[in-house]
Amino acid sequence: MKPYIICHMMSSLDGHALTDGWARPFMKDANTLYEKLAERFAFDAWICGRVTMQEISHGDTYPKGLARSPIPRTHYFADRDAAKYAVSIDPHGKVAWKSNQALDSHVVEVVTEAVSDDYLAYLQSIKVSYIFAGEREIDLQRVVDILAKELGAQRLIVEGGPHVSGAFVNAGLVDEVSVIILPLIDGRGEHPASFEVAPKAWTQPAYLTLTAADVQEGGAVWLRYKQAS
Repeated sequence: MKPYIICHMMSSLDGHALTDGWARPFMKDANTLYEKLAERFAFDAWICGRVTMQEISHGDTYPKGLARSPIPRTHYFADRDAAKYAVSIDPHGKVAWKSNQALDSHVVEVVTEAVSDDYLAYLQSIKVSYIFAGEREIDLQRVVDILAKELGAQRLIVEGGPHVSGAFVNAGLVDEVSVIILPLIDGRGEHPASFEVAPKAWTQPAYLTLTAADVQEGGAVWLRYKQAS
């Protein structure tokens, strides 16, 4: 059975999702609000892309030369009974984890078969789980299926960045969209929209139905949508 998938994000009024440079005093409270509202979804696993996970891992590089021989391209699970999983969409294996924990969740790296043997050996050495979801590109449907079958995940929350959120929506995998609109406008052109995909990859608009709109402390608004029937 397909897990229920929520895309949860924080956005400026004009639809930008990159928080770099948002130095207003409410930002600390906004981050706390974001996490507090996310917890209401009672999810089994939270999913982020490589850039976000690199910020969380606080690691710059990993030791090379650990692989003494080719490593089979089969899934590796160091923990199948974690309370929560931190799922890192990292096709080429670049996130340098310092441990197998991220924000009190067991780390699961999602990689392609093009990943290096050294990276796989490194993950095994610190007991980070990993799964293969494609030869050279990530198949998100496969990711969802593996998380459900192998780890029993029933509720997944996608927390960005914009390309990961956009890819999940574009693949038709998202059941619910949750967005916290902050009281700011960020017109810097280089900052991405809340949902991004590769050029010409977006197949058609995703039509939604508003299910809730709640004003939050500090002037933020929490909007929740479900896929239109």
